Amino acid sequence: MIQEVHLRISPEAAANADTLKSLAAKKAGVSLNDIRHLRIHRRSIDARQRQVKVDLRLQLFIGEDYKAPDQLLPDYPDVSKAKEEVLIIGAGPAGLFAALKCIEQGQRPIVIERGKDVQARRRDLRAITVEHQVNPDSNYCFGEGGAGTYSDGKLYTRSKKRGDVRRVLQLLVGFGAEENILIEAHPHIGTNKLPRIIARMREMIIERGGVVLFDTRMTDILIEADQVKGIKTAAGDTILCEQLILATGHSARDVFRLLMDKGIAMEAKPFALGVRVEHPQTLIDRIQYHCKADRGPYLPAAPYRLVKQVGGRGVYSFCMCPGGVIAPCATAPGELVTNGWSPSKRDLPFANSGIVVELQLADMADYADQGPLMAMAFQAAVEQKAWALAGKTQAVPAQRLNDFISKKRSKSLPESSYKPGLVSMELGEVLPAFVVDRLRAGFELFGKAMRGYVSEEAVVHAPESRTSSPVRIPRDRENLQHPRIKGLYPCGEGAGYAGGIVSAAIDGEKCAMATFLSKPTGKG
Repeated sequence: MIQEVHLRISPEAAANADTLKSLAAKKAGVSLNDIRHLRIHRRSIDARQRQVKVDLRLQLFIGEDYKAPDQLLPDYPDVSKAKEEVLIIGAGPAGLFAALKCIEQGQRPIVIERGKDVQARRRDLRAITVEHQVNPDSNYCFGEGGAGTYSDGKLYTRSKKRGDVRRVLQLLVGFGAEENILIEAHPHIGTNKLPRIIARMREMIIERGGVVLFDTRMTDILIEADQVKGIKTAAGDTILCEQLILATGHSARDVFRLLMDKGIAMEAKPFALGVRVEHPQTLIDRIQYHCKADRGPYLPAAPYRLVKQVGGRGVYSFCMCPGGVIAPCATAPGELVTNGWSPSKRDLPFANSGIVVELQLADMADYADQGPLMAMAFQAAVEQKAWALAGKTQAVPAQRLNDFISKKRSKSLPESSYKPGLVSMELGEVLPAFVVDRLRAGFELFGKAMRGYVSEEAVVHAPESRTSSPVRIPRDRENLQHPRIKGLYPCGEGAGYAGGIVSAAIDGEKCAMATFLSKPTGKG
């Protein structure tokens, strides 16, 4: 018999296996000796009261043994000689999960990625951080694994399709992620571990007959009679196909320009814009866990989530990284972009989070002549202005949080995890006034919700601008193809259909399944 129980207990009790089993037996009304296995089904931390509790949903195997699943990965067939091929542009989570689903369906995926493999990317990330040099094809956003690989590996999603989410998490465990992502309320892999998992996914694709091409940037889409026929690459090669999954991510501005030049319908899409704020992790721990000193050995680095309405717009925390780092995430020379990540243990001394303001297309009226690229043009202008004002390097404009609210340039700045460096500036000179005004009001409200949050220890870095894609590429709700271009499947975050690793992976699988259900007339 399997019996489920719900416990709300202290962090110390939750960390002790014998205590946990004893409490579970008592709650279930069974003998301790009858429990052959205790499995944690769901775990979260409840810090709403003065006494922090761990919320656990447990499965007790009473009088029967627990059998772990033999494997979490499908039995992928060899597709090296498959007649049906699918071309996938982009090796982020949408592209990789699409490729694996194609293999599962007996199709041969050909994945092309403008950037480098996960190991080779590291040199280009170092070049941004240390030498202030941005490689437009290999950076925090472009390369194997996409933006999520070196920016945290958060697995949160607002998707209500829990079965799909569970499948994605199980596949990640099958490729080497720790099993705790299956039980945590807010699962997270960590930037230090995700690259190895991504590499294993690529190895599986190749082993089963798929193709993965790095340093291969698409420069044209070949279309005849509104049907995809292939692509051209920067090297001058032509790759023929009749089914193309476009999974290029939210920062592939050259791809958006290409689509516009070819008359392929797109829509401008508002995003959110703001800053990235950093606090000492110990300060956030004290606020969230109501402790006077250190959080102790049984609690993880505390996260937070904040949402307020200011002037009719949402001001909210985005991609909060406990025990993490702020990173330079520009994708071209002449721009500044910040993002954050945490290692798997979330054990670094700072906490950071994007704090952003909802935008509307009316805010970007000065760029209306750019048509569907108006939001992208607005986004780029903000990033380029920040770069120019801060000295034309990857050092970012920054300000102590209390000075930001008071509209004062900081006389000095504390230590930051952002390695390219900080330039003390009044951020009201950097970001649009309607964004800055709402951020200031939002931070004051946050300070009332979290006493101690507004402090001279906190530092604001600007800008946080790549929160989501600035365009949406339309597609048919049923077959997921572009309404006019047959065989073109806009996919993932860049096309406006996802917002993170898990939702992008789900959308990649959906698009792959759509290619399987369609009937291409033949290659070439």
